[in-house]
Amino acid sequence: MIPIIPYRLVVCVSMLMLILASVRDNGFAMDESGCFTCHQYPGLTRPETPEGFKVFHIDEERYLQSPHGKTDCRKCHTTVNKVPHVGETSVNCTNGCHLAEKDKKLIADFDLKTLHDNEQFYITRLADGSACQVCHRLYPHQSNELARAFINMHIGFMTCETCHINREEYTKIDYEWTGSETADFAGKPFGARFNPKLGDDAETAHFISRISVFSEENGEKRSLHNTWDAEKAEAYLAKANQWTSAEKKERLAYFHKDIHKNAVSVTCNECHSADSILDFEALGFSPRKAHDLIDINIKGLVTKYEIFYFPDMFR
Repeated sequence: MIPIIPYRLVVCVSMLMLILASVRDNGFAMDESGCFTCHQYPGLTRPETPEGFKVFHIDEERYLQSPHGKTDCRKCHTTVNKVPHVGETSVNCTNGCHLAEKDKKLIADFDLKTLHDNEQFYITRLADGSACQVCHRLYPHQSNELARAFINMHIGFMTCETCHINREEYTKIDYEWTGSETADFAGKPFGARFNPKLGDDAETAHFISRISVFSEENGEKRSLHNTWDAEKAEAYLAKANQWTSAEKKERLAYFHKDIHKNAVSVTCNECHSADSILDFEALGFSPRKAHDLIDINIKGLVTKYEIFYFPDMFR
């Protein structure tokens, strides 16, 4: 007698595979590996280097309109099978495509590094007067290879102090939007569209709106976005090679006196959890968007894994 449950299981799995195959045939599953789970975010970058910084953002709509829009990412990026995939920059254009000698010659003469230039949105300049940026520059985070691009992405949405303020020293604090005409963008400007309290008039070419932290002192709110130490930071940096180790330590202690540094997993959960330090609905986000920010799916990737290997069961 044939067992009923295993037979039904085989039927269910077969049906699932047929559905997946049908979706592939219709061209709706070009992102089979879920690459846009991470790469959809503007400002996703590697830390700055002498050559600049590397951008990982890919705008899905523009990608779909490109000549490769119906091609699964890993069809070309064949060596990428885990996160982080630091240094995995090779591209195979002949993995089932571009097999003709004419195509191979065109590929050999083409700068593949520029292939996604039209699909990337990121900040190229942010003149917000911050003392932090004097030394740490625009995209500063680099120690954690798994999470650094995710953390740098937040430069476009919040000030440094929003995450790094020492909340043991400042116990009466609040989080609000702040905006200014200070940013230059490559591609489509972003940031302002995440401020539900501003109208379309604010969305100019250089405007950026970010969440910032304020202290409550004597019934008034004071911004804790440190612009008052910028000149001192410039002076320190200009003479950094002249200071002794003890002098550097003393001066750096001054600049970081209000700053707190957490582990990446702690920092993620401070905002993206039910106990978030940010009241997303009070900031103007819809209940659905607030829920999405609390339960954002890439948080688990950062907080639960050191290395995450892509499942290939249905590829």
